[in-house]
Amino acid sequence: MTDASSKPSVLLFGGLNTYARALAAFLVPVDGEALVSHLRIVDKFSVHPPTTYLGSEFPKVLEKPEVEYQQRNLTVPSAVASAFDPPEGQAPYDYVFDLTGEVRYDRTEVIQIKTTCTVARLIGLEAAKRKVKAYVRLQLPFYETHNKGAHDEKENCKPFSTIGTWWHETLRMLAAIPDLNLVILRIGFGYGPYTDFGSVTSAITVSSVYGYMKKPMRTLWSPGKNPTYTVHVEDIAGGLWSCAEWIAPLGRTKADETAGEVIPFHNEKSKVSEVEGMPGSDEKLVAPLFNLTDDSKSTLLSVGETTTSFFGTTFEFFNFLQNAAAKWKLEEMVEDINEHHVGAWTEMITKSDPPIPNTPLTAYMDSYALQKHVVAFDNSKIKEVVGYKLRHPEFNHDVIQDIIDKWKAEGSWPNL
Repeated sequence: MTDASSKPSVLLFGGLNTYARALAAFLVPVDGEALVSHLRIVDKFSVHPPTTYLGSEFPKVLEKPEVEYQQRNLTVPSAVASAFDPPEGQAPYDYVFDLTGEVRYDRTEVIQIKTTCTVARLIGLEAAKRKVKAYVRLQLPFYETHNKGAHDEKENCKPFSTIGTWWHETLRMLAAIPDLNLVILRIGFGYGPYTDFGSVTSAITVSSVYGYMKKPMRTLWSPGKNPTYTVHVEDIAGGLWSCAEWIAPLGRTKADETAGEVIPFHNEKSKVSEVEGMPGSDEKLVAPLFNLTDDSKSTLLSVGETTTSFFGTTFEFFNFLQNAAAKWKLEEMVEDINEHHVGAWTEMITKSDPPIPNTPLTAYMDSYALQKHVVAFDNSKIKEVVGYKLRHPEFNHDVIQDIIDKWKAEGSWPNL
């Protein structure tokens, strides 16, 4: 047993609806020794009663003596500042994990600035003031990369849409904070047990529907490379922890020398004067940045084939004329496409034995899920510099089976 006083204490902000639950379970396992002396999780959601999906594992994590949950409005500076005050008799927090940010792509620019940029900047400023040893920011894959090859951290990847622009700007704001021991972990498309968020979860759910209907699942996008690199939630959690452990003894200056990358400007210059804390367009901002993906080198085709074959069906492509029509009328086609998915999914839930009274999973695909996303991040640097070893190097039937088994056990997945 490791002495608890020698373990770091951790603050985890946001991400309860994405990957914070997986990180919490990694830091304080239900069975096994905790990696931390204390874990405080802070987010806008309630956990008693829950106002977002928690899964069957996370409530058990919350019962552990090392874990505390606080519901707070993180857009309020005083709420952020007081979250850093440790429980009585405990030393200041060592590590901060920042998983905050608006993940709905249809949110306006004003909302993105307020709930993504402003929140992260408030946390970052307070973390620097409190001299935390590690501040790890999770960057979701709101980018567009080229179709060929994997892209390393030095390449200038274009943010995707409004959401990508302001998630990326958040990195510049954090990089500009003096003395913040910042590391950025930029991931591929996450998947894994109890993860109801993201395009891979959507692909698994919709593939099951086509398996149930005994029909091929078809995509609007013609067969090409279309890389959509993936990563397991246990590796997202492991990667976040490894980044914190890496920078804590180094400090920011040394970390920048070892793994710093320029965070380029991707915004309108006029916004600099409008948004508080936004660095100038010509400022050269550097921060340690690591990509994290599995070794599958997943593509739209490989993910589609892996998920559909698991459910006993096939993955196919519409013909050229249908593709062309779809690209011009994607918004109009969303409801037509979903009419098939949602009705069959409802039937599956209704026929389940035992019945499924409530599930966080949906077969509905919004226009973001139906658009083409090309994200290929090379994972070499985190392996070489941090020494990170993937727990789940491949997206395959085994990991899908594990996901389904856990959903079935908690009563979220139909048993037919």
